[in-house]
Amino acid sequence: MKDKNLTYLLMRLIIGISMLGHGLVRLPKIVAFSNGMVAKFSESMIPSFLVEPFGYVLTIAEFLLGVLLVLGLFTRQALIGSIITMTLLVLGSTMVENWSVINSQLIHAAVFAFLLWHINYNNWSLDTIIKNKK
Repeated sequence: MKDKNLTYLLMRLIIGISMLGHGLVRLPKIVAFSNGMVAKFSESMIPSFLVEPFGYVLTIAEFLLGVLLVLGLFTRQALIGSIITMTLLVLGSTMVENWSVINSQLIHAAVFAFLLWHINYNNWSLDTIIKNKK
């Protein structure tokens, strides 16, 4: 059981750091990132009035979801949010035929799904600390 808890923690940390890092590096350049997305999607079916705010929301969501996963706080909700985020990213990647990034997005989604499926091993987390104090 200890090894399963440790494995869960390590998987949660690595995928959380990936999400956190994606958001963190984009936060200081969030306007440029969002504008870059508008340019990339200019010839797609998705209108720019949807793409531009999505660039802002994506950056903040990746950062916040990453923080929650690293801390193990609201883990279930963070995993569901992360899977939804990956679903939207895969949709966007298909709209601009950016096939090379879909593998990474699918791997992220698979790790999130694995963690959600095995959430009962999330014993080393703030969720567990808060639960045990009640």
